Amino acid sequence: MDAVEVFGSAAVLAMLICYALESRGRHFVLFFAAACAASSTYAALIAAWPFAAVEAVWALVAVRRWRLSPGRPRARPTGGRAASTGGGRAA
Repeated sequence: MDAVEVFGSAAVLAMLICYALESRGRHFVLFFAAACAASSTYAALIAAWPFAAVEAVWALVAVRRWRLSPGRPRARPTGGRAASTGGGRAA
């Protein structure tokens, strides 16, 4: 087994483990996305272009799932009125 095969095997194993553990935390979804990207890289290294494309798409889908998952801190809006300090009338 050469280094590329070891890399590919590790990427696919990481995908399997992260997928199985997704229900334990949203960070596993992000790890799954990274493993999909690694698997896509492996597929490109061995010139398996359809597999590389599919894994790249899965990586993007997983990143989107991670971004939209509950528990992610939301950015505060920057525009509009300043927050009230409690000293004025309610609008």
